[in-house]
Amino acid sequence: MKKLIAEAFGTAVLVLVGCGAIALAGYGNAMPLGIVAIALSFGLTVTAMAYGIGPVSGCHINPAVTVAVCASGRMGWDEGIKYMLAQVVGAFIGAGILALILGGKAGPVFGQTTFDPAKFSVGTAFLVECVSTMIFTVVILGVTQAKGGGNVAGLVIGLTLAVLHLAFVPVTGNSLNPARSLAPAVYVGGQAMAQVWLYILAPLVGGLIAGVLFRTGIFAADE
Repeated sequence: MKKLIAEAFGTAVLVLVGCGAIALAGYGNAMPLGIVAIALSFGLTVTAMAYGIGPVSGCHINPAVTVAVCASGRMGWDEGIKYMLAQVVGAFIGAGILALILGGKAGPVFGQTTFDPAKFSVGTAFLVECVSTMIFTVVILGVTQAKGGGNVAGLVIGLTLAVLHLAFVPVTGNSLNPARSLAPAVYVGGQAMAQVWLYILAPLVGGLIAGVLFRTGIFAADE
């Protein structure tokens, strides 16, 4: 149970701080320079949680990461499903706290992730979310294996997420996290809710691919 509580807590913090940087600080309206602040907000929050709750649950705080870990064989799917449910609950808690700070309701800028169909096709958006999640989860699985990053693993993971934000926020908002996208989408509705299926499915596929790469030994370090 404490693992699930840790996952819910960590995901809540990620949504609150990351989406808060967009909704409260206004960095979402300060593009393109605002991308740097948003990237650091999400990336450093993941780093902080990696060291804060990592020793308890492994700090997945992302269903796509849990799928990657399960697909790699490091966790059973039964436990993985519990992790994912806890992450979704945590995301809604974080979004709820953010809404309260905003006066009890979500504003038009709430940290939701969407893409502009006039600029990017559904296929392009799916590809970006899938591939960037695969890159992110490959790094996670790589630095957390026996011959991985050791004590600096959390920092590497957070910086990787930040770098991916710098590249892909202009396309999809760079979610890479179904829970992080679902909760804000439910709060604001509209385009975010209509597109949320992509932000759920694409990261899960990316995480699955990364897990298979390690399960088959292609990316696994030699013992």
